[in-house]
Amino acid sequence: MEHRVAVVGIGAVTPLGNDAKTFLDNIFANQTGIAPITHFDATDTGITVAAEVKDFDPLKRIPKKVSKRMDDFSRYAVYSAFEAMEMAGLEKGSYDPEEIGVIYGSGIGGLTTIQEQAIKMHDKGPKRVSPFFVPNSIINMAAGNISINLDTRNINEAVVTACASGTNAIGDAFERIKMGKATYMITGGSEASINELGISGFAALTALSESTDPLHASMPFDKNRNGFVMGEGAGTLVLEDYDHAVKRGANILAEVTGYGSTGDAYHLTAPRPDGSGAIKAMQEAIKESGMTEADVDYINAHGTATPANDSAESEGIAKLFDGVNDHLKVSSTKGQTGHALGAAGALEAVIMIGAMQRGVLPVNVGMFDLDPEVKTTIVTDENKNAPVNFALSNSLGFGGHNAVLAFKRAK
Repeated sequence: MEHRVAVVGIGAVTPLGNDAKTFLDNIFANQTGIAPITHFDATDTGITVAAEVKDFDPLKRIPKKVSKRMDDFSRYAVYSAFEAMEMAGLEKGSYDPEEIGVIYGSGIGGLTTIQEQAIKMHDKGPKRVSPFFVPNSIINMAAGNISINLDTRNINEAVVTACASGTNAIGDAFERIKMGKATYMITGGSEASINELGISGFAALTALSESTDPLHASMPFDKNRNGFVMGEGAGTLVLEDYDHAVKRGANILAEVTGYGSTGDAYHLTAPRPDGSGAIKAMQEAIKESGMTEADVDYINAHGTATPANDSAESEGIAKLFDGVNDHLKVSSTKGQTGHALGAAGALEAVIMIGAMQRGVLPVNVGMFDLDPEVKTTIVTDENKNAPVNFALSNSLGFGGHNAVLAFKRAK
């Protein structure tokens, strides 16, 4: 027997606010979290702006002793998980720990810890490396810390698929409940890589925008786009067996109905130009939902504002929906959040749920002059007020990872 899957809680730590409501209010007010870099002096990198988490106080939700033993990527994950569980009405002790699991993603993990400890070893010798180096830096510790702090004893797993990590994690958690192997899942993605090593590494790939203007840095689907802007943060969803959620009177925010995941087998950093991998992943998600291409109202695109990604993704969307859907609208929200790597898909899932709840689509902020090669209808202030009954969220990662989630509006 297959089980339906409800979303019953969301949490967020972002460049636009450190709770889900503030984040969504700012998203739908067309605000951007991109600003000059403050985490470190970035002068020598040639990169000046990023989408940093601002005014974050982990002690509002995480005990001081616990927080001290985490890298920021784990702090963001645990903090947003606490919020999502509160929204879901699930306090510790109110659920069977063996019925709740964690599947959580990150693309890089504790990069700041890695950077700091490598410098310490170089300057002061190997005996000065912190005993917390390994448990603070390894990618599975976002999931591990959530599980420990919320007492979850079902599956406890990390997903690492670069920029698709958050979406793959949510998809895997959805499948876990659908197969009847868990009643609840805590899932999402987290990243904290705005530091010397992270910015320098992506700058060396010529992947980052060198713009000094925050409003003209991340420009998804614009003909003048010139690279992505690094973001950070965490998005967390609490999923629950739909019938169980109804029975306990939970507030159902949306329903996850489908998941597609494919590989490009093409290039280390570039997607297949014809978008075929993304097409197949979207088809899988739609089919699992029991819907058709004609039913899709909105796609939250991966839309990184790099020339290669936006061209391939828009090509794939146009091929799949051309002639069968005359109302589909598309936008990328990375002009607001930056590209949060392994957290991107999770933040965009939170945005998707907000769009369904509010009956309004997120505008494609950062686009001033639409690339004429883009053959899809992009969300603007003029067409953003539209009901979202069925929608897709796309994530495409380095290494050829394609992941797509399908959501339905809660009835």
